[in-house]
Amino acid sequence: MIERRKGAHARKASVPAVPRRLPGTGRGAARRLGRRLRPVYPRQGRSGWRRWVPSWRQTLGLIFSCVGVITGLLAILYARTEIPADLNAFATQQDNVYYWADGTEMARTGEVNRQDLPLDKVPEKVRWAALAAENETFYSDSGVSPSGMVRAVSKMITGGSTQGGSTITQQYVKNAYLNQEQTFSRKLSEMFIAIKLDRKMDKDEILERYLNTSWYGRGTYGIQRAAHAYYNKDVSELNASEGAFLASLLKGAALYDPAVSAKNHERAVERWEWVLDRMVAIGKLSKEERARYTRFPEPVAPPRPAGLSGQTGYLVETARAYVSAHTDISDQDFARGGYQIHTTFDRKGVAALAKAVGTVRPTLGPDPRRPDRTVRIGAASVTTDGRITALYGGEDYLKQGFNDANSSVVPAGSAFTPFVYAAALRDGVQRERGKPRTPVTPATLYDGDNKISLLTPEGPYWDRSGKIVKAVNDNDRSWGRISLKNAVAQSVNTSMMQLGMDVGLDRVGKVGVDTGLLESSLGEKLPSFSLGTATPSAIRMADAYATFAARGRHTDPYSVTGLTRNGEDVPVEKPKPRQALPAPVAKAVDEALREAVRHGSAAAAKAAGAGAAGKTGTAQDNKSAWFVGYRGGLSTAVSLARIDPRSQELLPLDKLGAASSGSAGSSGSSRSSRSPGSFPLGVWTEYMTARP
Repeated sequence: MIERRKGAHARKASVPAVPRRLPGTGRGAARRLGRRLRPVYPRQGRSGWRRWVPSWRQTLGLIFSCVGVITGLLAILYARTEIPADLNAFATQQDNVYYWADGTEMARTGEVNRQDLPLDKVPEKVRWAALAAENETFYSDSGVSPSGMVRAVSKMITGGSTQGGSTITQQYVKNAYLNQEQTFSRKLSEMFIAIKLDRKMDKDEILERYLNTSWYGRGTYGIQRAAHAYYNKDVSELNASEGAFLASLLKGAALYDPAVSAKNHERAVERWEWVLDRMVAIGKLSKEERARYTRFPEPVAPPRPAGLSGQTGYLVETARAYVSAHTDISDQDFARGGYQIHTTFDRKGVAALAKAVGTVRPTLGPDPRRPDRTVRIGAASVTTDGRITALYGGEDYLKQGFNDANSSVVPAGSAFTPFVYAAALRDGVQRERGKPRTPVTPATLYDGDNKISLLTPEGPYWDRSGKIVKAVNDNDRSWGRISLKNAVAQSVNTSMMQLGMDVGLDRVGKVGVDTGLLESSLGEKLPSFSLGTATPSAIRMADAYATFAARGRHTDPYSVTGLTRNGEDVPVEKPKPRQALPAPVAKAVDEALREAVRHGSAAAAKAAGAGAAGKTGTAQDNKSAWFVGYRGGLSTAVSLARIDPRSQELLPLDKLGAASSGSAGSSGSSRSSRSPGSFPLGVWTEYMTARP
């Protein structure tokens, strides 16, 4: 027995010993552990929607992993971000240079107006106005606003504005070190630099630099120059109310300068009140002092830049507006300068147009030495390919900043009738409701008698007083049955008004817009619409008539051919030509306008030379006069009105130039026998005669 037990023991001893596994170890356990960490769907042991929801361990693990990765990336980016050694070069800003079409220099503008000022020179309440408006926690924050950054990034992702998401430190970083692009990478750089700057620099020093580098509009950087630009005083003389307005400009000077528009003024007042109320809320302005500020501190009018006298300012203003509307350049960036703007303006043409107006203007009042200051003349020349070659915006830009060449307050009068004619030729007429439209031709006859009753497809047109509306001709003349071509050439009001009713006033307006007029200038479409109640600018009228000269091909007017900065081209959008009218329709209108010069109401324009075409225009209430015409590829519009300087309302032209006899350029005849429309025609003829 003993022998057998020894043998058994020996056999056991000869088998290699297998180490005992601890619970939860080994390959099987590892696989089981992996399965527990790896989300398996649907999850066993769960029912319904819970089968598809990860466990709390898996969720926490994922969150911690993401937080760890993001934290690591941010730490790396923070460590690699350095505060730039150099500020943006405010001190080396350049002028913007405008050039004539021939490449010679026309004007220089856009000098940056900036002056550094120690913070202790800025009144405390003026400082707190800026802080209340932009960053009331400035002295306690770390240089960035996490909630503001989240808002800014979310707005940037959704396409909104990121403004309002930055602390003052971040805004200073953007102004002084970075650019104005709204990109995620730029925002991250801004945040990291702001944090480092806040640790390195004293808060007062940051605020001082911010106030000295911020854009306040009117070509000014810094609060010192802003105080002079808006209040003609040193910043140390500003009170809390004026400081609150300047703080409003920090949100966007282009939106809050009251001199720009009535809407801007409304926004500025609202923002000014809000800033003062915020100062009270944060304890930096007493309620008693706030109660004293009930009237908005109106800024002074912006000064006119030197070097823009005569017509130059109007040209620069027009080109600047085109750059603003057709490039991605912000007003702030453009004001920093360094741009070269190549315009379409012809130096000789501008001089000739101003000379022509100067020849006629003295004949508009009883005494050439005391001209009628209510008279406003606007004129513009546009080529058939859309180039604006000349403007007359007023006597002098430095005396009258309002550009009469781009004004939309003067009714076009009967100069509008070619659009009625074009609409009829293109779309036909409908005299009975429900019946098909009928084509018309230049030879189609219409009733040209005086005081004819206007008809709609349903019958007579009744006004609000219950009377049938009647059309009236100039001088109460009756023309009998007259062809549409001659009705345009002879300016027969009754035929044109009835034609407009037959075509449909909406269709007439569409032809106007198709050929270049702005929809906003058309106004209400009543029967008188066909006789020019619309108020297009001289630029737009010249451009629309150029469509007739170009056989129906239209190009929107433009004033800038190219833009460069530091030798590099800057993209600027230019209009593309399109066929606005069928060529036969435009040709028929062109023939009617040539007939108006040969034997019609614009016969005086024959003095401008062969090939002239055009149309006079007088409003029915005699408050405006026009001549629009072309020769070759150049179309020119001249408008005339009297505007009350106080009410800005139009005044009658009845007594215009009636005090004594005299001539207006080539049109001749005594002043007492001349209609108001002869004066724009005189300007046009003088101008076209002077051109080569």
